[in-house]
Amino acid sequence: MLVASKLLPFGRGVAPALIRRAAHVALDWDTRQKSRFDATDSAGRRFGVFLPRGQIVRGGDVLVRDDGSLVAVRAVAQPVLVVTPGAGGSPHDLLRAAYHLGNRHVPLEVRADRLQLEPDHVLAEMLQRMGLTVTAIDAAFDAVCDLLLAGLTAPMITAGRTGAPP
Repeated sequence: MLVASKLLPFGRGVAPALIRRAAHVALDWDTRQKSRFDATDSAGRRFGVFLPRGQIVRGGDVLVRDDGSLVAVRAVAQPVLVVTPGAGGSPHDLLRAAYHLGNRHVPLEVRADRLQLEPDHVLAEMLQRMGLTVTAIDAAFDAVCDLLLAGLTAPMITAGRTGAPP
């Protein structure tokens, strides 16, 4: 079985034409937050991913397999809750919500105009009681749990990573 043990964030250092021609793999958040998992690429080739513990795979990243082949990662749309300020609300309300969700160690995607989190009816009720609007949709999800530790900048956090650099 092929093994991918190297990750290139956003495919950094690789020509865009090579990434476009590379096989791709579509993964949900639960899989991408693991450092070891099996996957099948768009060409039907099975491979194992063995990354350093704690390293997270994000939409737009490129995996390098032991034979030198590239695999572009796509974030699969999955059920998420989108949190936006309620009627008459302000962006400050999102900061307050992010604070409360962070205290509960909830994986959270932070954008300039909204927050996204995995579905949880208890948290949805809490956010609604705070005057926020909570909407369930299907979308790619990339929590920001390690972006600051990885040395990425704030604009990357707010832009999100669904398959291409901001």
